[in-house]
Order: sequence, then C-alpha cells, then structure tokens
Amino acid sequence: MRAIWTVAAALACAAGCGPAPEKPAPAVEARTPAAIEVSGERALEEVRRFVELGPKEPGTPGAEKAAIYLRDRLRELGVEADIQEFRDMTPVGELTFRNVRGRIPGTGERVVLLGSHYDTKPGIEGFVGANDSGSSTGLLLELARALQANGPQPLGIEFAFFDGEESRQRYGPNDGFHGSRHWAEAMEADGTLSNLAAMILLDMVGDRDLTITIPRNGTPWLTALTFEAARAEGARDRFQLYPYTVSDDHEEFFARGVPAIDLIDFQFGSAPGKNDYWHTAQDTVDKLSAESLQIVGRVAARMVAEISRRAPEGK
Repeated sequence: MRAIWTVAAALACAAGCGPAPEKPAPAVEARTPAAIEVSGERALEEVRRFVELGPKEPGTPGAEKAAIYLRDRLRELGVEADIQEFRDMTPVGELTFRNVRGRIPGTGERVVLLGSHYDTKPGIEGFVGANDSGSSTGLLLELARALQANGPQPLGIEFAFFDGEESRQRYGPNDGFHGSRHWAEAMEADGTLSNLAAMILLDMVGDRDLTITIPRNGTPWLTALTFEAARAEGARDRFQLYPYTVSDDHEEFFARGVPAIDLIDFQFGSAPGKNDYWHTAQDTVDKLSAESLQIVGRVAARMVAEISRRAPEGK
C-alpha cells in the first residue's frame, strides 16, 4: 500500500493598503510523491533500448553515439538537454568524454541533481552492462519523463549522465570518475555548486533480487530520508546500510560539501550476498526486473519531492 505525504498549501497574502487581487496566484509547491507516476516497465524498456546501442567505452564512437542518444531522448521527453564535451588524460592517453545534462527548471536557482554513469567497462569480452550502467541510465530517463510530467517544482531538477566512471586499470586521478569530476569542478569554478540542495546517484539498481546497499560515504540525513521513503513505499526491506565505503560518482560532490548519497545494489550475483555478475558477460537484461526499477524510482521520486519541500526557493 502506498502512503501519501501531504504538503501544506502555500497561501499568498496582499501587502499594503491596496485591494487584494480577486484570484491571487498560488506559490509553486512540491507535489506529493503519489502524483509522480514512475513506471518500472517503462524504465526497463528504456534500459533495453539503451543496451541495444552496444558498447560505450569512453573515447569511442559507441560512447559518442550513446551521448547523442541520451540528449535526443531527453528532448523527446520534453526535457532541456545538452552535451558537455571535454578532454581528459587516461592511462591510454588523452580522450574525449561527453557528459549529458538534462534540466527541468524550478522557480529558483537551487536544484536536486540525479546522476547515473552511462559508460561501459572497457576490456571485458561480451560485456553489455545491462545493470552497470544500463539500469540506472534507463531509470533516470523514466524519472525525467515522470518528473517533467509532474510540472514545475520549487527546486529545479538536473539529470547527470556521466561519462568515464569506469577505470581502465585502477581508480586514480587520471583513471575513472572523469565525468563526475569534471562536472563538480565546473560547478565549483562557476559558483553554482552551492545551488545543489542534494545529489542522488543511482547505480546498479535493476537486479531482480534487489538489495540497495547504501555505503558509509554519504550524507546521514539523506540516508534517513531514503529509509523513510522506502518505508512509505512498503519496500524498507530492500534497503540496508553497507558497512564499507563505495567509490562512485557521488564522491566528487560529497567531498565538496554537497549532501550526497549513492543508491547502489552491490550484491549483483548468482546467490544472495554475492556480486559475481558484476563486470562480467553475465550482466545481461534478463537479470533485471521492472519491479526493482520501479521501487528505486518511486523511492527516488519521494526523496526529490521531500527535498524540494524542505528546501524551498531562497533557503
């Protein structure tokens, strides 16, 4: 059963001695999560279509094709979108990377950032990356559709599709997290980083045996909010604390003081608690579930609505 959060309506009052308008314009308010229709079936179809594009190793024509696809798909969904192209050094030399940015404007400058990486791990024969990175990318597209249909919100919503999350050899300053590092550095440089109310990263969220393992390196109030949202969705048992840190795209924002969390299922395997499908040719679409995608999508939508309610324009 779905619990519904109620949001008190904002009342406008006239100032001074002049007459009040007959119909004062209501302030924009955060919609209740029940109004946000996230579909697991739609998300799974987005995953299938994205996976069918083929490998998306950074610096390759496949990655460029994927970036153009994501930009165009966001525009088809009515979301502003562009490609952020940049060069960065890697263990195999300097490569071109392409982040894809979508935006649903709010009434002010503050935003919630929803993220996913879209690149696939280099050097694995037969790897299609259905769960890593297809599941989070497909779900982010479905969230873009649902949140765009939900109408204006006090906070804007940005969708970050990061390139170059995967390492080629070993994670380090020039190997892995290229897209999120460039994005965070650019926001820091132009002064817009302070506009981020929160950053929610999705990664490996489609496993049929869903267990979201929230790592220690995240913001505690966002963890509490995740559990609250999961409980409201009747899915609290699918979310748990992970006793370790997880290196992922949220870290570039978390390290700069942005409230951030990583919603990741790091038990993607042949049995509970295992992760033996990760970074193997076993990571295929048949391992995914529309129900899992819908659970994570609904929880994320609730979180966005509540963050927007707690941090209205100007606060």
